[in-house]
Amino acid sequence: MRVILINGSPRVSGNTSLALDTMAGELKKEEIETEIVHVGGQLIHGCIACGYCETSKDHRCVFKDDPVNETAEKMRQADGFILGAPTYYAGIAGTMKSFLDRVFYTSSSYFSYKVASAVAVVRRTGGLDTLHQLQNYLALGETVTPSSQYWMVGYGTDKGELAQDGEGMQTIRKHARAFAWLLKVIDSGKQSIPLPQEEDRVITNFIR
Repeated sequence: MRVILINGSPRVSGNTSLALDTMAGELKKEEIETEIVHVGGQLIHGCIACGYCETSKDHRCVFKDDPVNETAEKMRQADGFILGAPTYYAGIAGTMKSFLDRVFYTSSSYFSYKVASAVAVVRRTGGLDTLHQLQNYLALGETVTPSSQYWMVGYGTDKGELAQDGEGMQTIRKHARAFAWLLKVIDSGKQSIPLPQEEDRVITNFIR
């Protein structure tokens, strides 16, 4: 099994990285392959609502000069994925937001019933808002999220400070172990239990 971890922080080795590294370490103990992709420090276009991905082969985005299409394919092929982000003005940093908008718009239909989760890192407040924003993508992607003992928010500003947040680090470790367990449960269940029956999507606009 394989899990892709997305680092939405511009700091490659900051506290968001520490959170994701910790989760990757727990997954590896369960013999789950991991790959961390750093997108926060790259130049990523925002979605321009051009509709190209709706008609293009394999629903690729029109922009091909940034990592969105390549990373989206890795997430499609993986058994699960984890989103990590720092907190900027009580929300997701702009680059990560652009990345997520395009990945989920092009690829949500490939994510149904994959195991997925999110972790946010914050200096003081706004972390729950950031986590909520990340989880909105997971919900609309119809993913399955494992549990933990508390919300997946860790505290730290300077590099490595997250390690001093004992409860936060424990929450992250327990969540990663639950992630591994859920991956294995779903993988085992696929052999005997079919996925829920699908229906054609109904779109209801409030203004007609």
